[in-house]
Amino acid sequence: MSADLSTTTGARRVAMVERLEAEGVLTDVRLREALLSVPREVLLPHAYVRVSDPGVEPIEWRLLDGAHPDDRAEWLDLIHSGESVLLQRDGEQLDALLRGPVIGGHMTSMSTYGQATVEALQTLQLAPGQRYLELGPGPGVSLALAAAVTGARLAVGVERDGRMVAFAQHNLDRLGLGATVVEGDALDGHPTGGVFDRIHSGIGVPCVPPAWAEQLAPEGQLLTTLTTRTPSWPGQLLAARTAAGKMEAVLRGRPRGYRPMLGYRWLNAVTMRPRIEADPGVPRPTRLAPPPDDAYGFWLAVAYLAPGLVRDFQAETMTIAAPDEDSWAVAGPGENTVRVHGSRDMWAELEDVHARWVLAGRPDRYRVTMPEGGGPQHVASGTGLHALTWVLPPLAPVPHQLVAPCPTEHHPEKAL
Repeated sequence: MSADLSTTTGARRVAMVERLEAEGVLTDVRLREALLSVPREVLLPHAYVRVSDPGVEPIEWRLLDGAHPDDRAEWLDLIHSGESVLLQRDGEQLDALLRGPVIGGHMTSMSTYGQATVEALQTLQLAPGQRYLELGPGPGVSLALAAAVTGARLAVGVERDGRMVAFAQHNLDRLGLGATVVEGDALDGHPTGGVFDRIHSGIGVPCVPPAWAEQLAPEGQLLTTLTTRTPSWPGQLLAARTAAGKMEAVLRGRPRGYRPMLGYRWLNAVTMRPRIEADPGVPRPTRLAPPPDDAYGFWLAVAYLAPGLVRDFQAETMTIAAPDEDSWAVAGPGENTVRVHGSRDMWAELEDVHARWVLAGRPDRYRVTMPEGGGPQHVASGTGLHALTWVLPPLAPVPHQLVAPCPTEHHPEKAL
């Protein structure tokens, strides 16, 4: 790397850190030093930019090559912007990509946007000497940051895609942080076993795989996204193993979450958008004003207690669809009306869940019971008569062939 480029990228990292601090996202001193010291440009030497509009197929992309002078400024802006960086289409080989226009395909690997990475690593309270396991590390940005905090040979990632393993390990070796990536199914944890003080999953799962719990050390912590069929209302689960060996877990609604595990198909409202705009539905009165976006405890309950719904966050007013039933609900016009279309009146379901949520005390977090040795994982807002409860869906078999993930045309960076 030239001296000029090194100076430029160093200044970009400083600006990125200052922005995260000014936004109140970055508070941990150790992580701050890691963000300043880890050169993102080594781990993210290229990036895809989407050119075509949402919902248009085949998708048009443009590949930015960080080594090319004509791409460098845009590439540097992107990898330090805090946005997710798209790296791989359909499991493609990563060492011979050609810059410029590309048609078709869907992203199978990306680097999570900066705020989510910082929030996750701070939640885990990383410290020197901890054994750290990253599940689904992709290009290894968060793995490198963790290694800079924990120390050499203590941070390891498990990645399913052998091509991404080779790509990430090559770049991590250039940094000399002692971080490693091994090939394996992240749902099985580390393929050789062992225990870890901190486990971070970069993939969303319907429930916590037994292997993850088994590999969590006493007084260790595990962080993951719990995913449902909707990308609209993700949940973040933080589990801890007590010194006595008992698992305790808390589930909270969050504005964003990680993409689901391979083969998990999300619902999508984008293809329904033209029909909804043409026929919003039949007006009916309602006593439920559109709940605020930050009522995360409510929306998380909706994801489980009124399954099969997805929100179009790009719509002018709150629009929620049930693609499998070809139904939708559009809030307004006016404060006390909603328009509904189709066989499923999901607004009535929202009214019911909201009433139950209020009776339960408007919970913003839920306890998760994780039986030792596996078994159904139960969620509850409390122990009273009006507590909200549900059972997490089980893990499904994962296909061996890569499956293109559903597009994520909803709230910005809802999927990471």
